[in-house]
Amino acid sequence: MSEVQSVSNLLGTETTTNDEEITGQTKDDLTSPTSSSTGIELVKEQKECSSIRDETSAEGTEITTPKEHAQFPYFKVGVVEDCNKRYRRTMEDAHCYFYDFAGVEGQGFFAIFDGHAGKQAAEWCGNHFHETFQEVLEKNATLPIPEVFNLTFAEADQRLNESAAKHSGCTAIAALVRTDICDEGDENGGTETVARNGTDSAKKAYKRALYTANVGDARAVLCRDGIAKRLSYDHKGSDVQEAKRIVDAGGFVLNNRVNGVLAVTRSLGDCSMKGCVVGAPYTTETALTEKDSFLILACDGLWDVCSDQDAVDLVKDVMDPQAASEKLLEYALQNFSMDNLSVMVVRFTNT
Repeated sequence: MSEVQSVSNLLGTETTTNDEEITGQTKDDLTSPTSSSTGIELVKEQKECSSIRDETSAEGTEITTPKEHAQFPYFKVGVVEDCNKRYRRTMEDAHCYFYDFAGVEGQGFFAIFDGHAGKQAAEWCGNHFHETFQEVLEKNATLPIPEVFNLTFAEADQRLNESAAKHSGCTAIAALVRTDICDEGDENGGTETVARNGTDSAKKAYKRALYTANVGDARAVLCRDGIAKRLSYDHKGSDVQEAKRIVDAGGFVLNNRVNGVLAVTRSLGDCSMKGCVVGAPYTTETALTEKDSFLILACDGLWDVCSDQDAVDLVKDVMDPQAASEKLLEYALQNFSMDNLSVMVVRFTNT
């Protein structure tokens, strides 16, 4: 079995995709005031890294700073957003991220939501999607994480469609990192020196797994040994399989848009189009190794003007994830991105 296993939910079917297929761009290459984790009541005292608005540039960039930036041994997070005032009047993106998610050491949860037809759906997800994920996880503790993501997206979609946010929609990319400390010398684990509360340092082996899930064209890209590995799938009307699914469901694709209106074929919300525009995510499961340096999560405002490999090349030597996210955003602005921009960089650490 390859290190990267993918499950794409299409009308109840599952497919396994090898590493090379994920590495290549998906065929046909297959969008709120920003809601962050600020103010969210934490469950089980999980360590929150909320977004602190501490700087605004002339372009309207809001730089967000983690409360405990660089204090965690397993990964560091940087995130930045921009309304892109030259082309957009309102900000419809949202994000959230947590260290030690659900009270589990070394477990991180990260997500970006790109709204359309209003901010409501993305804003709701920024505030509640992680809560929904944790509820589903606790009720289904033995399920594989990809299945937990499947149930979470379905539940979030249902809750959105029962709320005032149902007429807006959003694309979504979510990721979970799990870290398991195990015996030294495990063939699948890396090694790190762990020191806690002044005790003697000891060599420990650890396993880290990365799980992702997305709907729409928000994207996750992993840097593995300097090479970009896409861990998401662009659900667009230009994709042949997605277009066929839309037609089979009674809709049509005109100018690469569902029913001539929506550019993405999967999303959360969009109640009026739910017969065609489903919320079933594409999911991946990846065993992280020492070759995996960082993960980029971003909405299509970045990917419309930047390839996966170009994004990795731009920031692979930038050790500070906050500086890396800012560099990617600035690149998108300089290359005339016409959408709201949200970029998150998660850099994995070994100490």
